[in-house]
Amino acid sequence: MQKYIDKANILIEALPYIQRLAGKTVVIKYGGNAMISEELKNKVMEDITLLKYVGVNPIIVHGGGPDISEALKIYQVESKFVNGLRVTDPQTMEVAQMVLVGKTNKEIVSLLNTMGGNAVGLCGIDGKLIECEKMMTSVDGEDVDIGSVGRITKINCEVLQMLANDAFIPVVAPIGIGKDGESYNINADTVAGAIAAALKAEKLMLLTDVSGLKKSDDSDEIIYEISQKGIFNMIDEGTISGGMIPKTLSCIDAIDAGVKRVHIIDGRIPHCILLEIFTDTGIGTMITA
Repeated sequence: MQKYIDKANILIEALPYIQRLAGKTVVIKYGGNAMISEELKNKVMEDITLLKYVGVNPIIVHGGGPDISEALKIYQVESKFVNGLRVTDPQTMEVAQMVLVGKTNKEIVSLLNTMGGNAVGLCGIDGKLIECEKMMTSVDGEDVDIGSVGRITKINCEVLQMLANDAFIPVVAPIGIGKDGESYNINADTVAGAIAAALKAEKLMLLTDVSGLKKSDDSDEIIYEISQKGIFNMIDEGTISGGMIPKTLSCIDAIDAGVKRVHIIDGRIPHCILLEIFTDTGIGTMITA
């Protein structure tokens, strides 16, 4: 009998969080190992489906780096990265769009629908959801051309609001559109942050392959809550580097735009989404203003 009582206590612990999030938008950036492991993939989709059924409006923005890298190997195209961003020449752009929109996006949609959700796949080209322009990056103070990588100029979120406020779960691939109709590859963390900001979402959640931000490179101690100022200090110190830089900067932009909480959580933990938002302690790093 005790194990059933324990389960009931877990539900009671979740009740105030369910009440607080009912009708609110939660943007989830889905990536990392949780996209590779079949077991973890199923757990994440179960979490998202449950969120929808208890009245939360989840929106998924997915990455696809491993799938893109694997496809580029098949086409014998070398993968290059600068400041954590993939250098995207015309051939890489063609492969990235094919993989993200045609493969990864539809696999996620199919899995959610199998779980009982009503998922709809989109990319930034649909309805001009993500308008962008060519982006340069800086290396040692000099601008470097990294190809068809986009800087977001506008999020047209009407289609997302229409779907999310109804019975559907939008699933967004991070491909944007330029003013002349050209496609751009965009960092998925950046897209998730921009969409959360445009919708003034209650929460932005980033699934990663780390347990959260840590106090130093050689420390196992997780920072459970940190301010924007603390993030900038960690970047200046070099504690945050590489691919974590665009991830944390997208968090800060989202907070500046009105998102109340941003969470960096370990997608390798089964049911990580539910553990972070429906328990008193949480499992990752929460970023606040």
